[in-house]
Amino acid sequence: MKKFENQIPTSMNMNLKSMISMMKDSLTSRSIRRPSGPIQVENFLEGTTSHPRVTWFGHSAFLLELEGKRLFFDPMLGNRPSPVSWAGTKRFSTNVPIEPEELSGIDAIVISHDHYDHLDYSSIRRLKDKTKRFIVPLGVRRCLTNWGVPSEKITEHVWGDEVQLEDITLACMPARHFSGRGLFNQNSTLWCSWVIVGRDTKVYYSGDSGYGPHFKEIGETYGPFDVTLMECGQYDERWSHIHMLPEETVQAHLDVRGNLLIPVHWGAFTLAFHSWIEPVERVTKAASQHLVPIATPKIGETVCIGNDECPRTPWWREK
Repeated sequence: MKKFENQIPTSMNMNLKSMISMMKDSLTSRSIRRPSGPIQVENFLEGTTSHPRVTWFGHSAFLLELEGKRLFFDPMLGNRPSPVSWAGTKRFSTNVPIEPEELSGIDAIVISHDHYDHLDYSSIRRLKDKTKRFIVPLGVRRCLTNWGVPSEKITEHVWGDEVQLEDITLACMPARHFSGRGLFNQNSTLWCSWVIVGRDTKVYYSGDSGYGPHFKEIGETYGPFDVTLMECGQYDERWSHIHMLPEETVQAHLDVRGNLLIPVHWGAFTLAFHSWIEPVERVTKAASQHLVPIATPKIGETVCIGNDECPRTPWWREK
């Protein structure tokens, strides 16, 4: 079986000391890993717009509306990022901004990698018939066709590929991570980040990634970006090679030459040992120190790209 690799050495092997410390943390951690009650989300209101905008659906799921197209990235709208519906960490909110069946047509679903918190069976099944095409990293096609997505709707891509969607160019770019949905298929599919270029607007989505030189390379090739959606959350010093710490999130944003930063990969599930609000607290502090404009929308809240009036209220402190 073909195995994909990162651009630079990226160890994911846990030594005995790390394993023991993780077991201890799972039993004794005092971090508030879930909010005290369900998070209230904003209802997403359908409607046409001529202005580019992005709506965060929690974790790394977001809808990008650009050049008259609707692109849904990593649409995880299920209740648990888990191979089974009855086990695993549960969504913080009791609902999502809009049920998949209520969404109007989607021009493309774009996937960064095949982990359960990014590629969700129930969400794909509910969205597949209202989506014109699927744009995915190499190897993910098989999973989608097994779920009933017609093969002709799917295009697979490797790092460096550019995809044209009328007035939008999408570029599949490197990330520093891994893949796999089971014990025996790790790194059998590719993982990536995405560059999205419209007529006058550029967007970058990091996917899941540890910090690395690829960010600066992407910035030099495609930057500057009007907005970046950067991984921030589910990190730990023990696996910092594959998930950035919040301060690295800000540095990566600077490396790709981003303007407005929207932190993602937090706010919906607990997948690490830190408190549920630590990612956004740390990333907003680091952004302030580096004079980086940052938007912190509520789940379901829309950010208009290029508009200085962005959501910045610390809504998570209201819980």
